[in-house]
Amino acid sequence: QVHVVESGGGLVQAGGSLRLSCAASGRTSSSYAMGWFRQAPDKEREFVAAISWSGRTTSYADSVKGRFTISRDNAKNTGYLQMNNLKPGDTAVYYCGVSSVPCCSRYPLGYDYWGQGTQVTVSS
Repeated sequence: QVHVVESGGGLVQAGGSLRLSCAASGRTSSSYAMGWFRQAPDKEREFVAAISWSGRTTSYADSVKGRFTISRDNAKNTGYLQMNNLKPGDTAVYYCGVSSVPCCSRYPLGYDYWGQGTQVTVSS
């Protein structure tokens, strides 16, 4: 069992930045990929970014490429999503998923454990 907790969400103006964190605990001795997804009201959960265990492989949705950066610190069992130049369309609950399969699934079913989510609201 892996426990996942996201943090770092909040309210920011368009053009601003936020950094989300994803802390994993429990059976983290095995290597795992990590992904970020988001879900806006009345919409399906959509892929944002993913990173492999080593950090050498990353993948991004076209809508965030060039603005968001995913990274991780395995010594701390923590992943990060740096979000720059935020737009109102980025408003959503952001979820972190942990996957036992190699990076980088773009589908929620590819992840075994999820956090409770953190709200990101971007005002215009």
